[in-house]
Amino acid sequence: MNLPSSGLPTSAVVPREQTQAILDRRGAAAGQIKPADHYTLADRLEQQAARFAERPFLIYGKQSLSYAEVDARANQIAHTFYAKGLRAGDVCAMVMENRPAFFCTWFGLVKLGVVVAFINTQVNGRPLLHALETTGAKALVIGEECLGNVLATEGLPTLAYWLVGDEENPWAGDLPGFIDRQFASRLDSAPRSAFPRDIRAAVEAQATTLLIFTSGTTGLPKAARYSHMRWMSSGDVMEVTLAATCDDVFYCCLPLYHGAAATSVTSTALRAGASIVVRRKFSVSEFWRDVVRHNISVFQYIGEICRYLLNRPEQPGERDHNLRCMLGAGLTPESWQRWIERFGPVQVFEGWGATEANTALINVDNYVGSCGRVPDWERTNLRLIRFDVENDCHPRDENGFYQVCEVGELGEAMAFIVNHPEIGGGRFEGYTSADATESKIRRNVLHAGDAWWSSGDLLRQDADGYCYFVDRIGDTYRWKSENVSTQEVADALGDLPGLELINIYGVQVPGHEGRAGMAAVLMQAGQVFDPAALYALSEARLPRYAAPLFVRVSAAADLTSTFKLRKVDLQRQGYCPAACHDPLYIRDEQSGTYQPYSQALLQRLELAPFVVADHG
Repeated sequence: MNLPSSGLPTSAVVPREQTQAILDRRGAAAGQIKPADHYTLADRLEQQAARFAERPFLIYGKQSLSYAEVDARANQIAHTFYAKGLRAGDVCAMVMENRPAFFCTWFGLVKLGVVVAFINTQVNGRPLLHALETTGAKALVIGEECLGNVLATEGLPTLAYWLVGDEENPWAGDLPGFIDRQFASRLDSAPRSAFPRDIRAAVEAQATTLLIFTSGTTGLPKAARYSHMRWMSSGDVMEVTLAATCDDVFYCCLPLYHGAAATSVTSTALRAGASIVVRRKFSVSEFWRDVVRHNISVFQYIGEICRYLLNRPEQPGERDHNLRCMLGAGLTPESWQRWIERFGPVQVFEGWGATEANTALINVDNYVGSCGRVPDWERTNLRLIRFDVENDCHPRDENGFYQVCEVGELGEAMAFIVNHPEIGGGRFEGYTSADATESKIRRNVLHAGDAWWSSGDLLRQDADGYCYFVDRIGDTYRWKSENVSTQEVADALGDLPGLELINIYGVQVPGHEGRAGMAAVLMQAGQVFDPAALYALSEARLPRYAAPLFVRVSAAADLTSTFKLRKVDLQRQGYCPAACHDPLYIRDEQSGTYQPYSQALLQRLELAPFVVADHG
């Protein structure tokens, strides 16, 4: 660990050879499983259940489920779903909050070789219908706590709908006729004995096991494919990175329908034989109590969670814990430094990547502010490719090829797509949609005939090979740990009475990670903006994280020569009254409307004034 005697992280550069040695160990771990191996997530679960049978696997409140118990419950799920007609290669969607039943249901499905599609627990209506359609789901498993969203959705397709009970959130109303009323009793009486492996014997490691939704730059979220090989390799790699053992306790407080919790946390804990403390939802007040109560040693974060914890008033004994390391993304240098100073010398593995990415960066040096280091660019499939933000394009050289960034230059992270039958690393597994998959591939980038995954993220590197995330390209921004598509928000709010045009974009909020949503609205001639109506529409059609936090009522549309909505200047002006000269409003959940901009309202909502960048 790169910590001085004070226990604080350092910005001293470690030798490149030291960093590369760790990356080489990660690379070796990543290559253990071959694409054609007949080895799946279910096989790993059963191996580890035999090896660590009585060790605690899942801890939830006062419950503790051993590896053997989780495997037995997964067997019950597998027997039940097989009897209901699911077979290897079928897709079963699943909407459920964080709790032991999530893991047992998921693992039971993979014992059949079924592909599991995780559905965001916050969506209903069109986004839910889209999720079921784009995954080609044959069935939907509904956690009882999520039944309301499903029943609020009109036009549900003809699928099998199976309900998994939730003692903490029982459904008070009548169950509709399309939900199988016998499912729960069949599940309870199903055998706990091992489910026959020959049912999935033909499934290869390169086959898809998960579908995880990730937002693109336009439209509704896309379902990214995640193979058994990549899921298990993630655990293999992170086991050596974190030096994880069966004595570690992982904290799972991020939603399992997201990539991080369901992939990195679960695969690493399973690989190491470690325990996972599962919390249904993140709680600022309970975080450190959980860490101490359960002797948690590893925590997967997002920057926003760290900010919440840092903004909480200091409590006695905050450094009296055994948290040794944390991994994640979005931790600002300022928050990083404050975290270590306040909570003690915890090693931070800040990284960069994406659910569908065929590459990744990780900071193994505890070097403050960096999302990873590349000591030798010839030993990675990643490159930073020059990008012209103002003109939204990649400059070309005299031969028509893209250009690799020099030190300090802004560039899009791209990764060469490896396509070899015996190599799993570097593959781009894509999405359920062939068009969506192709849209993320750039061809003839550095050489004729090559193919690269396009991340849409802008990064910079320094002279020592440390990389820093800068921003997203295009129309997707990240807020409250969620990717938000501007097109989706605009579509949801597009029929506001009297509206002529609406332009959605993300703006930086000092002290917050990511960007908050802002809407520039142009009303029709003679029509007046109704802030309460916009609030009501956003509440009815959008998750709260996607609802615009700020609104400006524009006097005229800002269009390009090709009639595309211009956003660069709007983003620069943000919600600064002196810069935008339009009426400004701020979303206020307390009053249930958008209130006129005021310093007092900003302070009450704990939002800092917008800082206009100097582009002179």
